Amino acid sequence: MLRCVLFDLDDVLVDYDRSIRVSHLAQAIGSTAQAVHAAIYESGIEDAADRGALTPQAYLDALGAQLQRRISEENWTAARHAATRVRPDVLALARRVARSIPIALLTNNGVLMARQLPLIVPSLFPLFAGRAFATAEFGASKPDPGVYIACVERLGVPPETTLFVDDNEANVQGALAAGLHAHHYRDLTALLRELDRFHLP
Repeated sequence: MLRCVLFDLDDVLVDYDRSIRVSHLAQAIGSTAQAVHAAIYESGIEDAADRGALTPQAYLDALGAQLQRRISEENWTAARHAATRVRPDVLALARRVARSIPIALLTNNGVLMARQLPLIVPSLFPLFAGRAFATAEFGASKPDPGVYIACVERLGVPPETTLFVDDNEANVQGALAAGLHAHHYRDLTALLRELDRFHLP
């Protein structure tokens, strides 16, 4: 019997467009999209933040140094918000599941993302309030099995009673290695079939 369904964020609960994030931030700080893309996705700064190696301020400072611009928390948050659109059908399903068992969220992201999630995707709250986590909070990133184990320990549920849903096959395999049930998300129909196996929602 399941005691928790743990959702990934990007490309499961929401659509996320990197190009919108990049162009929005570039415009806000007076830089180019190419430079912002390189700073976020090619410098290693984002990956370090996802693993918890950088505090929110250290992360913003590192991006700023890379771009030779000041990056405020407000500008960063606004860019991520602009690039993120909730999937109403998946959110509706999450609400139905939550009537039966607890749900939670685990995203490969830094502490800044965890802190700003209610502003970035307000429609996910209060549904996920107190149960939305970034991997940085656990000192590693998916698909490291330790991330999933630390997350379910925080949630107070055993791995074998948790279903993890992610669009990335490597992340699914990491969850399975940690002892969770896991579903590789491709579309809502397949997820509904998976939940039906557990008599949900």
